[in-house]
Amino acid sequence: MSQMAENFGPQGLLIVGNLPFLDPQLHSHFANLAKMYGPILSLLLGGKISIVISSTDMAHELLKENDVIFANRDVPTVVTVMEYGGHDIVFTLYRPKWRMLKKCMRDMLGHTTFDAFYSYRKQEIRNTIKYLNDLKGSPVNVDGNEKASIGAKFRQMLVEITDLMGKRNISNFFPSLYWLDLQGMKKQMKGTIVKLVRIVEFDRESKDFLQVLLQLRTGGATKTPLTMNHIKVLLVVCMVVGGTDKTSTMVEFAMAKMMYKPQVMIKAQQELDTVIGRDSLAEESYKGKLPYLKAIMKEVLWLHPVLPLMNRVPKGARMFVNVWAIHRDPAIWKHSMEFILERFLIDKEDHSGNDFSYLPFGSGRRSCAGLAMAKRIVMLSLALLVHCFDWKLPTGRKKMPLVAVPMP
Repeated sequence: MSQMAENFGPQGLLIVGNLPFLDPQLHSHFANLAKMYGPILSLLLGGKISIVISSTDMAHELLKENDVIFANRDVPTVVTVMEYGGHDIVFTLYRPKWRMLKKCMRDMLGHTTFDAFYSYRKQEIRNTIKYLNDLKGSPVNVDGNEKASIGAKFRQMLVEITDLMGKRNISNFFPSLYWLDLQGMKKQMKGTIVKLVRIVEFDRESKDFLQVLLQLRTGGATKTPLTMNHIKVLLVVCMVVGGTDKTSTMVEFAMAKMMYKPQVMIKAQQELDTVIGRDSLAEESYKGKLPYLKAIMKEVLWLHPVLPLMNRVPKGARMFVNVWAIHRDPAIWKHSMEFILERFLIDKEDHSGNDFSYLPFGSGRRSCAGLAMAKRIVMLSLALLVHCFDWKLPTGRKKMPLVAVPMP
């Protein structure tokens, strides 16, 4: 990483730098720049220097050999509102408070706790299956969130939060303007988060996770105190926004890919019929017996990683690891732009970030804390959706956002 090309990146304009030339799809834009300037390039984005790396060797150097040095993240302005003042595990500085939050997430999402809540997850997914069964032959949202008004509101708020986090906020590039909130994004985010907290307070499974956090708080198991603001952020931001939205998106991508390639769905259904039978429903315990379905999940995560751009902050700069570009490197992956799940049928399972050519959940200390939860929920959701129904796209509709027709 110390060896940098003379032509280290595109020239920008005074004051704004390269900002006017950025494409909204940053991961693909950075990948195209890497083809011109090499696997490490520099951009001036407003008042901040940004370095983009797009190779497995450099990702290993950054995320493995120098993980502690690059353990912090640049915090978007709107995220400070989501975090109730900076209590979120995703963007908190790598200090004792972060380690305390990491322990809380491990306790919340550990096998014992997660297994204890399985009956709630299973019931919710089966309620969705019943709902879809009642609407066979009609276009529906695959995730089933339209089945109740609270679900529609919940989904809409997640969309609003995701949109706000993805929009260009001038304060992110010129920190001196932070306090002005020129585009009103902090105000919008605050209003949305307040409404989302109210919904989560009525959710049964969230209350069970709340019980775990309250026990940690009263038990004093950590040196850094766990406050109620920490608890709100862990539930609303980490579990709901970070977990629900990402897992739902992964399921939608997988279903869209299978409808684009019906032979893949047929093979998945045949595997489910063989392992589970036609008269039974999938359970989480079947996860290790469904290699074809698991390969579908891995292929979707390869094409559409949870973290297409990993954000790290050395002193005085912002650094991006372009996972999206690494996953499409033709020197590593054959047919790197195609959905060919057979590439993962014989491959060992490693979502944890030790294989730096495959980083769907990130790597190192700041890798996705909800990895185990996501794998379970996505596998069970896909198994039930594919096993219980045939699917087709309604005439004239795009695959994303996914609206499809369940068939008997």
